[in-house]
Amino acid sequence: MSGGVDSSVAASLMVREGIDVVGLFMRNGVEVSGEESSKKSCCSVGDARDARMVAASLSIPFQAVDLKAEFGRVIAYFLEEYGRGRTPNPCAICNRDLKFSRLLAFADELSAEGVATGHYARLEVPSEGPDRGRVVVRRGVDTTKDQSYQLFCVAEDDLARTRLPLGGMKKSEVRALAERHGIRTAKKADSQEICFVPSNDYKQLLAERGVELHPGRLVDTSGNDLGEHRGTEHFTIGQRRGHGVAVGEPLYVVEIRTQEGVVVLGSREECGARSMRIDEVNLIGIDRPSSGELRADVQVRYHHRAAPATVTLDGGEAEIVFDVPQLAVAPGQGAALYDGDRLLGGGWIAATTSATLPEGATAANP
Repeated sequence: MSGGVDSSVAASLMVREGIDVVGLFMRNGVEVSGEESSKKSCCSVGDARDARMVAASLSIPFQAVDLKAEFGRVIAYFLEEYGRGRTPNPCAICNRDLKFSRLLAFADELSAEGVATGHYARLEVPSEGPDRGRVVVRRGVDTTKDQSYQLFCVAEDDLARTRLPLGGMKKSEVRALAERHGIRTAKKADSQEICFVPSNDYKQLLAERGVELHPGRLVDTSGNDLGEHRGTEHFTIGQRRGHGVAVGEPLYVVEIRTQEGVVVLGSREECGARSMRIDEVNLIGIDRPSSGELRADVQVRYHHRAAPATVTLDGGEAEIVFDVPQLAVAPGQGAALYDGDRLLGGGWIAATTSATLPEGATAANP
């Protein structure tokens, strides 16, 4: 229970289903000021109070779990990825390592059956057919809130012990239900920021943690000098604002060479990727095809429309070739594989092969 409306309603629905529920709040050890808390983090003192009071109104036990050390590892990963010229995805890591794996271990300590969360995604376990007995993950009914993408790296065994009560609901229905049942978080604002970056300025976190920056030059795709920058860590693939270069047309970050201190800027058309390699492939509810190849719609970031591609699996890695080059595919992000609305799993983007975007191409881009 994060102290937000989603987890509050999820807990309420489980209780009304007659299930014995224990409310758990994850303490991340990050101090959030009153001003930052008002911008909506999800692990502040106020959030803990809201979660505790909702649990009391539902007459369920409540515990705050100290996960400072575990969150510390997520923060370390976040900083290291920027230091490697990659774009981290801490929410997916948190889902994989904490909200499911770590909390399931805690559930075992309590002799609990599993974990329920307020994610907007659907889980099914068919009783017949080729998927009989295996968990099937589908997008949430509310397409504007769907969070299935962030589950691409969660182990199938962990998902099999998970309940997602909100997957079949729209956000407006969740808030209406909260108001109808008198849940105090009914009108509470949604969490928008990374929980350990409540200011939403990760550069501030880099400075606070003393991360060594790699300053250098900004160049175009022909190698022409465009200026200087204070650190490659301040950039991500696809970024088109904040680089301080004005040439009469929008420029995007198309390549980051950390060790050289070089950030390459180019046009939107030059910011395309024809293919990519992913590692740590995780399949959910399906077996690896005997041919090693499958067709899938591939989503390369949270706010991206999945694009059709051919996926060739090779051990724990896969090569993905898009039917149409995609905009701003960033190493470090997750690549989620879908068959329609069904999540098949995914992996972490390790490298990309550039390609010029077709002029005006928008089919699968945000």
